[in-house]
Amino acid sequence: MRYMDSTTPENLENRRIAKDAGTVMLAIILGQVFSLLSSMLITWAFGTGVSNEAFNASNRLPDILYQLIAGGALASAFIPTFTTLLTQGAREKAWLLASAIANIITVIFIVLGVLIAIFAPWVVRNILAPGFTDPVKFALTVDLVRIQMIAPVIFGISGLVMGILNSHRSFLWPALAPMMYTIGKILGVLFLAPSMGVYGLAVGVVAGALMHGLIQLPALMRLPARKYTPTLGLHLPDVREVARLMGPRVLGVAFVQLNFLINTRLASTMPPGSVTAIAVGFALMMIPEAAIAQAMAIAALPAFSAQVAAGKLEAMRHSLAGLLRGLLLLAVPASLGLILLREPLVTVIFQRGQFDAASTRLVAWALLWYAAGLVGHSVVEIVSRAFYALHDTKTPVIIGVAAMSLNIGLSFLLSSMFVSWGWLPHGALALANSIATFLEMGALLFFMRRRLSGLEGKHVLKGLLQALIAGGSMALALWGWIEFCGRLTLSSNAAPWVTALGGIAAGVLVYGLVLVLLRVPEVKMVVGAVNKRLFKRPN
Repeated sequence: MRYMDSTTPENLENRRIAKDAGTVMLAIILGQVFSLLSSMLITWAFGTGVSNEAFNASNRLPDILYQLIAGGALASAFIPTFTTLLTQGAREKAWLLASAIANIITVIFIVLGVLIAIFAPWVVRNILAPGFTDPVKFALTVDLVRIQMIAPVIFGISGLVMGILNSHRSFLWPALAPMMYTIGKILGVLFLAPSMGVYGLAVGVVAGALMHGLIQLPALMRLPARKYTPTLGLHLPDVREVARLMGPRVLGVAFVQLNFLINTRLASTMPPGSVTAIAVGFALMMIPEAAIAQAMAIAALPAFSAQVAAGKLEAMRHSLAGLLRGLLLLAVPASLGLILLREPLVTVIFQRGQFDAASTRLVAWALLWYAAGLVGHSVVEIVSRAFYALHDTKTPVIIGVAAMSLNIGLSFLLSSMFVSWGWLPHGALALANSIATFLEMGALLFFMRRRLSGLEGKHVLKGLLQALIAGGSMALALWGWIEFCGRLTLSSNAAPWVTALGGIAAGVLVYGLVLVLLRVPEVKMVVGAVNKRLFKRPN
């Protein structure tokens, strides 16, 4: 059968994508470990009080600007265009394009940074956190915004370097860059915050942005025929192509970030700690999403772009179907595990210092509803990259705008419903996000199936069924373990550790065993790859 024949060009490319994704996944997991450590240190130092509320609100703006231009928007437009030039052998034109984009985004970010710093009080009062009526909290947020606006200027260049390296199928150092950003925050909270308070954390954000770029420079300097040209290149067709692709994508990212902004605004009017709860809960959900989906997406975009440039749409369809199967087999158990183990996990990770049991309940409530959308977020990450490779940013943007518009409406509606039911209203913001993301996933899959004349649906759906069977077995085992731990006589300090770590071990064991019993081919492939690496014979 085709799926068992590993010698076909399509399967060889799938293996290369899987290998690249594995490299990125390991780097992202390492980065997520540091991200988790960063969150722990920040919450231990500041809890869910005024300082952390101000930091989370102020940090939203530089993050929006990064995502809007240098993050998803730029990568989705730059990598397909840059990769096409490399595939065609037009390396000089490719580097001219890179130079022009670098200069343009630097100018844009400097201008935006200066304007936002000048009008920071208006921005905080009318956009970021209108619910911050306390003068001390408001003034602190304004100060933190001004400090952190330096970071997007650095991120603009660093994000472009990530795209250049990924286009050359160099993934390790770009994948480690976010870890360096997190290390900057860790240094800020450990060494600057004791004397500077939360201002030290803001300075750490800027230092982390600088480290984000510096770690990629050695790999950039090793690329062949690199050349920087001091030009904006507004007359170049390739620059206009990036702008054409980027326009819709900027709109799409803007709507996503608008949703986060509205959530922050709504949370600022909810019970104290809600802003931090949704920020930490979403960050926890994003740990497995980043390790699984973002790793696959980063590795897949250059491969998809090369396949499109070579006119190999059938190969792209096969690669996408294989990625979706692997994604579902990983994302389904991650979602169920987060839902069932949410409270002991939050307790073990965060409950120290200023972060008390009440803070744990706030974050665990948000995590419950965010984790329900993990599969949707993961699939959107992969399928949207396939559209970008096809030089189509309009379709995912139109779908994304519709989904995020629904998200905003659901945020208001569900918040009112949660209040009427006596539930904490910030959970409604997370639920609205999950519902909208699942609808976005369904629409993207529908239109991608039409673009590629199919998605090998039987193969993908079989993988989903296997993931659900194994995931259901895992969920039953976790439920039993949680009930068993509830009956054990343990100290209050030991109970969450036993429940969380034992639950993770039991979940992985049960899920893996059921996949083996179901004879899932991906398990055999992973075991074979591990054995080959561990027991490789010398030549």
